[in-house]
Amino acid sequence: MHTPVHASWLNQVEIFFSVVQRKVVTPNDFTDLKQVADRLRAFEGRYNATAQPFQWKFTTSDLDDLLARLDGHTADHPEESSAGPTI
Repeated sequence: MHTPVHASWLNQVEIFFSVVQRKVVTPNDFTDLKQVADRLRAFEGRYNATAQPFQWKFTTSDLDDLLARLDGHTADHPEESSAGPTI
């Protein structure tokens, strides 16, 4: 089994928090936690109002090609296989 390469949920979470870091909490000039909460709530409203779905560019054919390359790599290097030894 291979971990996701493109757009895993963890990558999406990391991207979102990176946006929050850059656009909301930097610079860190808050005088209290209420200011932080207010700024986060304001950002949430603006972000949700402008967010749009994106078009996936990674097709099923791309996935098939990637899996074939991974299978080829695993066949060339069996010691790196995530599958356990066969009995």
